Amino acid sequence: MDATRALTPDDLPPGALTRRGGADSRHTGGADSWRTDGADSRLTGGADSRPEAAAERRDAAVRAAVAQGLVGPDTPVAALLDVAGIRQSAAALRSAFAEVTTAPVLHAFAVKASPLVPVLRLLRKAGIGAEVASPGELALARAAGLKPAHTVLDSPAKTLAELRQALALGIAVNADNPQELARLDSLARSAPTRSAIGLRVNPQIGAGSIGALSTATATSKFGVGLRDSGAREWVVRAFLDRPWLTRLHTHSGSQGVPLGLLAEGVRVTYELAEEINQLAGRRQVDTIDIGGGLPVNFDSDVENPTYAMYARLLQREVPGLFDGRYALVTEFGRSLLAKHGTIVARVEYTKAAGNRRIAITHAGAQVAARTVYAPGSWPLRIAAYDDQGRPKTGPEIPQDVAGPACFAGDLLAENRPLPLLEPGDHAAALDTGAYYFSHHYAYNSLARPGIHGFSTGRDGTVRFATVRAPQTIDEVVAESGGEHTRALDAL
Repeated sequence: MDATRALTPDDLPPGALTRRGGADSRHTGGADSWRTDGADSRLTGGADSRPEAAAERRDAAVRAAVAQGLVGPDTPVAALLDVAGIRQSAAALRSAFAEVTTAPVLHAFAVKASPLVPVLRLLRKAGIGAEVASPGELALARAAGLKPAHTVLDSPAKTLAELRQALALGIAVNADNPQELARLDSLARSAPTRSAIGLRVNPQIGAGSIGALSTATATSKFGVGLRDSGAREWVVRAFLDRPWLTRLHTHSGSQGVPLGLLAEGVRVTYELAEEINQLAGRRQVDTIDIGGGLPVNFDSDVENPTYAMYARLLQREVPGLFDGRYALVTEFGRSLLAKHGTIVARVEYTKAAGNRRIAITHAGAQVAARTVYAPGSWPLRIAAYDDQGRPKTGPEIPQDVAGPACFAGDLLAENRPLPLLEPGDHAAALDTGAYYFSHHYAYNSLARPGIHGFSTGRDGTVRFATVRAPQTIDEVVAESGGEHTRALDAL
C-alpha cells in the first residue's frame, strides 16, 4: 500500500475544486493548495434558498402532482424530491468547509440516507462523493457514476470479499476493529492497492438524545474505543507498524447529537493524529474523516443548524485541523436530503372515535417507520392539502393522521391541530427526504410508492422526473416468492 497516499485534486468529484496558489496540483499543506468552492448558479439552478421559497416550491409541486395524476384515487401515495433544494444543500456544505480550510475536502454522502441512484448522480454532479457500508450501496454508487477515488467504504461487518473488491477498485476503506485490520494486513501482502486505508476510533464521549443513533458511547459497536484499557496505545502502535495506514475516522452520531459533542469527538481524533505523527516523526496520518451527524430541524422549514455553523465551531474548537496539514472527509447524509422530501398521501376516509377525529390516509409505517415506532424521537410536520392539492385553510382541529397498516400505532401524527381533513384531501409528511420513503417497510405487503424529483420554473411551471417507479402488485408478488410457489410442497 502507498504510504504517501493523501487526497489530491484528482481524488475529488468534478466541479468540487477551485485553484488557489501556484501551479502544483498536489496538496502540500502550504500556500499552494486546493479547496472546495462555493455554490454557483449551475449547481443551484439559481433557485431561491429562503425557507419560504422552499415551502412555495413544495406547495406548487403538490398541486402539480395531483393535477398530473402522480397522486390520486388510483395512486394514493407518492413521494416528491425538491431538486433545487438538494443542490442548494450540496453547495452550502461545500462552501462552509471552503471557508475554513485550504486543504482538500471530500464530502462523501452517506448512501444509507437515500439509496437512490438518480439522487446519488445528482449529488455527484454537485460535487459530492459517496460513503457506502454494504455491497448494495457500493453497487448503487457505481451505477450513479461515482469514481472509486470519491468513495469511502465503512461498515463494522465487511467481509473478506468486500475488502478485496474495495482494494482492487481503489476505494478508501476505514477498518472498524483489530480483526479487520489483520485481514487488511493479509490483503496488503498479496496485492498492491491505491486505496487509502484508515481506522475508525470511538472517542467514547457519550450519547445524544437518541441512544440508537449515538455511536460514541462506552459500549458502541463501532470503532476502537479509545478509553478502553490499552486501546489508545494499541491504535498508536498499529499506525507505527503500518506506514500505509494513513487515515483516522470518527463519527459520534447523528440526529439528537449536539454540535458540541460532535466537535468533541473530532477534537479527540485530531489529538490522536497529532500524537501518532509526532511519534512516527512524519506526517503519517494525512487525512481525518470526521463523519457526518449534523442534526436536522424537523420543526420548521428553517435549516438549523447549518453547515457553516458547524464548520466554524470546528475551526474554533479544533484549529489545528484546518491549518492545511490534514485533508478532510465528511459523511453527511440526513442533513443533505431531509428537508427536500415530501410524502403526499390521499385521505381515503375520516371518522371519529372517543371524540377524536381520525383521517385514514395511505402513508404510514411503510414509508415512515421511524415516526410510527418512535414518535417521540421522530415527530414529523404534517401539511393539509385539499382535493386539488391546494393548501387547506380554516380552523385547526386536533386529529390523528393514520396510515393503512393493520396495527393501532400506525399514525403519522396524533391529536395534531390541522384544518379538518376530508375524504379526497391530501396529507403531506414534510422533511422526509432521508430515511423515509427511500426505506420502504413492506408491512401488509404494501407496494413501494413512486418517487418523483421536481423542479419549478420562473413561471411557476413544475416539471417531474421519475426517480423510482411505483411498485406494481405483480412485483410485490414476485418479490414475495411468486416464482417459487410450489417450493415447499415436496419438503
